[in-house]
Amino acid sequence: MAHLLVDRISKQYGNHIALKDVSFEIPKGKIFGLLGPNGAGKTSTIRMLTRILYPDSGEILFENEPLADRHVRSMGYLPEERGLYKKMGVSEQLIYLAQLKGMSKSDAIREINHWFDRLEVDHWKKKKVEDLSKGMQQKIQFISTVLHRPNFLILDEPFSGFDPVNAEKIKSEVIRLKEEGATILLSTHRMESVEELCDNICMIHQAQKILDGSVRDIRESMKEGLVQVRHKEPLEERPMKDMLAEYIDGKTEAGAYVSRFRLAPYADTNALIQWLLNHVTLISFEEALPSIHDIFVKLVSQDVSSFHAKEKDATQL
Repeated sequence: MAHLLVDRISKQYGNHIALKDVSFEIPKGKIFGLLGPNGAGKTSTIRMLTRILYPDSGEILFENEPLADRHVRSMGYLPEERGLYKKMGVSEQLIYLAQLKGMSKSDAIREINHWFDRLEVDHWKKKKVEDLSKGMQQKIQFISTVLHRPNFLILDEPFSGFDPVNAEKIKSEVIRLKEEGATILLSTHRMESVEELCDNICMIHQAQKILDGSVRDIRESMKEGLVQVRHKEPLEERPMKDMLAEYIDGKTEAGAYVSRFRLAPYADTNALIQWLLNHVTLISFEEALPSIHDIFVKLVSQDVSSFHAKEKDATQL
């Protein structure tokens, strides 16, 4: 069941087309990634989901009903541009924001204590926002987003400003919220986070959707003969062209070396394996799926090339 359905929405600012006939659906209880380069139309999409803007055409349904202000009031929204009041005390501000979402003061205090304990920030309660580091402010902003226990969350660059330890802590909380039944729209430039967290994604480029579906299905459909090899020693030589295998890249992972190759359609896999056995101690040899980062770069690059080709043709007419 779709928690939120976007049906052919378009938005234009003067002569600039921000979105053109974009459709996608966010399944209930899943983490949905909204991806795209800067200027693709993500921000306009999110602003329409939160009714800051309205589509010029198309429709947005929330739980099978036309999206309305009452739906937005029940959401949790973490904007990319944070907006805490610098001069207010942390607890005072969180109570105020919770009451705007309809919580009583006593319920707000209970939830604040719960989240301060979870995120280990209890000693910040009486501080002013301006006295906190950027990472600390991010945690407070995250708490303000989830305080009223929304069942639909929009998280725009939620890991921005965090060191790796605190980014992992917030990731674990996002996963826990999903496990407790929340539906989450995640917009981020961190493709490793998308791959780790998202069940489904939608990619937007130049105002149009270029891809959507489940992360697993998308990676499976674009595997292009990639294989991943784990081995004990570094691979100092690489297979020759007669094996029809192209070396892509390598890294170290969990005490082993990991190399990726792209096989031609009629590559001799057995010859490649034998060559590897002659050079390294082979741990595993398996088909590799492309990363979301690789897919993103490939599709956006293709789209840019196609756009410039059309532009060139138009100038020659």
